[in-house]
Amino acid sequence: MSKAVSALQGEKHAGFVEVAEAGLRGMVTLRGDLGASKVKKAVKAVTGLPVPAQRRIEIADGKAVAWMSPDELLLMVPYGDAPATVEALQQALAGEHHLVADVSDARAVFTIRGEKAHQVLMKLCPVDMERFEEGEIRRTRAAQVAAAFWKSGPEEFTLVSFRSVAAYVMGLLEVSSRPGSELFE
Repeated sequence: MSKAVSALQGEKHAGFVEVAEAGLRGMVTLRGDLGASKVKKAVKAVTGLPVPAQRRIEIADGKAVAWMSPDELLLMVPYGDAPATVEALQQALAGEHHLVADVSDARAVFTIRGEKAHQVLMKLCPVDMERFEEGEIRRTRAAQVAAAFWKSGPEEFTLVSFRSVAAYVMGLLEVSSRPGSELFE
């Protein structure tokens, strides 16, 4: 069996902020009726977190649950825990209409860190970053590719994209964070 590696093996760039590929992360897509008590109980059992409200993300103890659409969640767990998370969800949701898939190896995760991290995303995403709140997740586009991001710390954002475009996304982040390209002081 081959060893799992992240899309860009931890590539980093330092500009007016630091951008980095964050490494492997377990990610499980869950589709179903997010209001169903069986779904809520299953999510809580595998993550310890509630089903979040629309456009919100719940994060604690190295796990997260992100609202992706009216019938879709993205559960984030340690990379090695993803298969067991899928199995636990399948068992807990037996008889309930649902879809569960391990998408860990289909995604790439990036961090944007620094006082002006929001400016990097302002250049790439059609989102009002001045009103973007902690705990909010946005599923959008970064230039020409699908992405989702959230504020993961006081001066940090986490962005998820498809692994197939990871090098392109890193290039976008690197160019957008080059020294001297800040939007305002």
